[in-house]
Amino acid sequence: VTEAVATRPRHHSGKRRLRRIAVALIVLLLLLLVALLAGLVYELSLPSVAHAQARVAAIAQTHHGEIGGLPVPARLATAAVAVEDDRFYSNVAVNLLYGLGRAAVATLRGKGDAGGSTIAQQLAKQLFATGSGAGASIEELAIGLKLSVSYSRAQVLSMYLNADYYGNGYWGDVAAARGYFGLNPARLSWAQASMLAGLVQAPSAYDPVRHFALAKQRQRHVLDRLVATHYLTAAQGSAAYRAPLHLRDAQP
Repeated sequence: VTEAVATRPRHHSGKRRLRRIAVALIVLLLLLLVALLAGLVYELSLPSVAHAQARVAAIAQTHHGEIGGLPVPARLATAAVAVEDDRFYSNVAVNLLYGLGRAAVATLRGKGDAGGSTIAQQLAKQLFATGSGAGASIEELAIGLKLSVSYSRAQVLSMYLNADYYGNGYWGDVAAARGYFGLNPARLSWAQASMLAGLVQAPSAYDPVRHFALAKQRQRHVLDRLVATHYLTAAQGSAAYRAPLHLRDAQP
């Protein structure tokens, strides 16, 4: 009898512990459900991306650019992915979590802008002018998610390259490739593609016509990223850095 009485409290304690765990799990599931519903409502409140390609065409028309079609120019596309978003071809959920992490870090640090945005986020900013600050970064992330699930990777990348500004009045990769090198984007060498991909971050600062030394530093960074992501070997990266660019408006 003594043993039975002694073990009874432990038995009831175990039941209480299980009940607490069950309640905690239910609360957690409810919170997740609320968060998912809130996210869905927020996503639906954002602009439609159905006309994203038309927006890209409008940008090109406004700036006298030309739209490049599919397939995307292989070397330029690869260089852009390597330097701007090496997770571009990952699962959409992976990219979403990665973007959320950057946005959260930026908010905690009080910087307002996460920086290092994914290609889809950058495209969202280009097409929908989301503004600046932490709120804008979250909006870009959400619109970028809509773009990622509405269009193929090739289409997103093509729109991104077509809507970018590359300096010297060149909007879109077609105008930039022809303007700087006298070539269509598909014919760019690794040297030229890495130079062009590096301009998007700061077209004026890295202008290869006016600031050739800085442009070469940026090109080196792009080539380093191509090596780090295993698109080029170290020897190929070094060879591309030394290769002539044949700039139309300046000679190194």
